[in-house]
Amino acid sequence: MNTLHTIAQLRAALARARQDGKRIGLVPTMGNLHAGHVTLVDKARQRTDFVVVSIFVNPLQFGAGEDLESYPRTLEEDQRKVLDAGANLVFAPNVKEIYPDGMDGHTRISVPVVSEGLCGASRPGHFEGVATVVCKLLNIVQPDLAVFGQKDYQQLAVIRKMAHDLCLPVHVMGEPTVRAEDGLALSSRNGYLSTEQRRTAPVLFETLQQVAKSVKDGERDYPVLIEAARQRLADSGLRADYLDLRDALTLNPVDADTRDMVILAAAYLGNTRLIDNLLFDLR
Repeated sequence: MNTLHTIAQLRAALARARQDGKRIGLVPTMGNLHAGHVTLVDKARQRTDFVVVSIFVNPLQFGAGEDLESYPRTLEEDQRKVLDAGANLVFAPNVKEIYPDGMDGHTRISVPVVSEGLCGASRPGHFEGVATVVCKLLNIVQPDLAVFGQKDYQQLAVIRKMAHDLCLPVHVMGEPTVRAEDGLALSSRNGYLSTEQRRTAPVLFETLQQVAKSVKDGERDYPVLIEAARQRLADSGLRADYLDLRDALTLNPVDADTRDMVILAAAYLGNTRLIDNLLFDLR
């Protein structure tokens, strides 16, 4: 059986793998998988001996009015993709398995500072839900390695800090964003876009590239640069939720001494919220 639905089943399978001396890798997902997820599985497979892919749409990280109910659930197709990519097991629990006593009184994990601002400001409680479920998955699987994509850059920073602060014995690895040929970051939510919106969507990454080029060319009036970028998005039909330059290592605001930078953005195209980021340095 390649797909398990209970923690007890999963732990029994992992105990056998560990008895055989295998290193365990984990790729946490919410399903509706695309080529970016498959890349994460491949990276985990290269670095470990036994790869678990979790598929769980976590209600704790969705806010009021967000797309929890409509979020695509494609378990059968997801299973085929990750098993073809070399995963050993799919862990697909239901909500009751992860939150057996409900969510209202459930212990939650808050990761201060790094979770504030950006997506943290736009989606109150989101990163608390992410940190809580990822911590649960790490405790359930107890992997040697967990692999995440960098498209959710702030999320990756939150998970890394949580693992560090709580002394979790896992290496958290981030993998570069996988993109379509026109530059759009692959995302499960891209399927919400109409044909016309899909043609417009690459403007988000193009705008990030333009900002990075301006900074590398010597532009230091960051507020003017950011405002011009927001206007470019607006002119193309995207409504910026946020667009900001941050220190890539700390996510603090950039200053005169910052050398490793990341520009992060979220923008609405119709009702679809797209996020992206671009890492660069000034060395």
